[in-house]
Amino acid sequence: MQYRREIDGLRALAVIPVIFFHAGFSTFSGGYVGVDVFFVISGYLITSLILAEKQAGTFSLMRFYERRARRILPALFLVMFACLPFAWLWLLPGDLNNFSESLVAVSVFSSNLLFYLKSGYFATAAELKPLLHTWSLAVEEQYYVLFPIFLLLTWRLGKRWIIALLASVAIISLAAAQWGSLTHPAFTFFLLPTRGWEILVGAFVAFYLFKHDKSHIINENLAQAFGVIGLLLIAYAVFAFDKETPFPSFYALIPTIGTALIILYATEQTFVGRLLGSKPLVGIGLISYSAYLWHQPIFAFARQRSYNEPSKLLLVALALAAIVLAFLSWKYVETPFRNRRRIKRSYVFVFGALCSALFVGIGLVGHLTKGFVGRLSPSQREILSYGTYDIKTLYREHVCFLDPEQGYTEFSDQCKGINPTSASALIWGDSFAAALSVGLRQLLPSVIQYTASGCPPIKDAVISWRPQCKSINDFVMKEIQRIQPQSIFLDANWLLYNKQKPTTSITGTIDYIHTVSPLSKITVVGPAPQWLPSLPVFMLKRHIGIGKPIYLQLQTSVFGDLISIDKKFDVVAKNDRVEFYSPLEGLCEDSRCLAVTTFRNRLTLTAWDYGHLTEGGSLVLAGKLLATAASER
Repeated sequence: MQYRREIDGLRALAVIPVIFFHAGFSTFSGGYVGVDVFFVISGYLITSLILAEKQAGTFSLMRFYERRARRILPALFLVMFACLPFAWLWLLPGDLNNFSESLVAVSVFSSNLLFYLKSGYFATAAELKPLLHTWSLAVEEQYYVLFPIFLLLTWRLGKRWIIALLASVAIISLAAAQWGSLTHPAFTFFLLPTRGWEILVGAFVAFYLFKHDKSHIINENLAQAFGVIGLLLIAYAVFAFDKETPFPSFYALIPTIGTALIILYATEQTFVGRLLGSKPLVGIGLISYSAYLWHQPIFAFARQRSYNEPSKLLLVALALAAIVLAFLSWKYVETPFRNRRRIKRSYVFVFGALCSALFVGIGLVGHLTKGFVGRLSPSQREILSYGTYDIKTLYREHVCFLDPEQGYTEFSDQCKGINPTSASALIWGDSFAAALSVGLRQLLPSVIQYTASGCPPIKDAVISWRPQCKSINDFVMKEIQRIQPQSIFLDANWLLYNKQKPTTSITGTIDYIHTVSPLSKITVVGPAPQWLPSLPVFMLKRHIGIGKPIYLQLQTSVFGDLISIDKKFDVVAKNDRVEFYSPLEGLCEDSRCLAVTTFRNRLTLTAWDYGHLTEGGSLVLAGKLLATAASER
């Protein structure tokens, strides 16, 4: 098979956007499509190789899988080995358990299945997974198992029938991707049935070029035009797509068709071909596989160790470090292993089997020990235990705190305030309100709790992931009209809904309450302190124990967002004749917030996750809230 420099340049065009996307540069909001470019390239190269060998009568499954092993395994196992000490030193048991599971999954090329079951690709937690990017390798390897066997079984039918069968599979795969991207996005993103059509695009290009002499496809002007169009299509996807783009749907046709056009028409005689064949791009393309392997673990471990999001300058430096490591692993690992004269086939397979067995063994032990939890001291284990904090009784889950995902059911009678006292108060909101209700119920004689997960106390709230919120909120508003509570507290994780402008939307809710319950005193409770990724993790990573009541520094960007929401709510409260209380004023001193407090003669964390209050934390906040309310009367 003739070497094409522009294909290596195209690899550079694929890996650079992926690296900058994972680094968090918003300019490359669609940089993840670099993986789709890789899929098309792989489909083209593998199919071209198989067709050439079948035509010459030299194709062998054993040799095919040997080439795949030489290409994929050495650099992959090197990166996995390099991850082990950092995972042991820096990952907490939960993350180390996840990492251990990924070691097993990567070793048997099923990490796409694991990450489909565990999380979404665009979830924030995904940024902390060192081996997340191996999902694409799993997709390719699963394809490589099936595709050559398919060709062997159908070769006698002739190329027309083979192409027709593959076209049918591709159409079904694309249709499933379009449907699944809207209904089952995680499945669609990670798994072969909805990704296979992208690799087949490259296969169709290979079939076409195998039959036709490329120099006689079309005239030079059209080749120039199609090459530029292909480049523009990829660029458009990289810069215009983002995490909200349904993918891989029909949108994925843009980068994949763009890649196909470049492979078809970008020759050494065209502008795009010469651009992609330039030394810098070819150089990056040659090490693109190793660069792809190194960048995600480097970024993930940096984020694991950093309190704030790493600076852009640091991320650029880390990206350059990935390129340097990629060059070294390409030169001293990839290249030698591809040399059949230096390393025999049997050595490659034995090496692959032994390394796979080793990683599977380490992964299973890590999983069975729940992330080697024995590494932690008793004090650290106590902090870690907050990750399994029992909120069912405290928040009155499924009784006064509903989960719309499990189906909307009416609140229990004990929440409805059928015989409210003159001192009755009503708290309305989501899980943050449920947390605050724990303290209010201990300090007030009668508290009516209407809370639902993911449902802010906004009359006309439209929450895409919680369509039941409207009916829940309609019910609460009718109850307010019926009960006429003396005090109403509106509380929620306002930071979560900030994109939907809660400070504007809540005005209509306040107006409605003023109309149906004019004597009720309305208090809007602002956003509570939030710790990323959670208060227990924050303390564990900084080796902070529960030794005394302490205030800790909130993440700078998060504190700034919370203050911004507070200011907006303060304006709304003044305009709409309601009270506004900021938990930041009660729980924080500047940007340092209460992390450990005394509760029932014991020290306790104020939050059991990123912001939901523990019983002790809720009692502190409720006490300060009521004291402030009393002083303003």
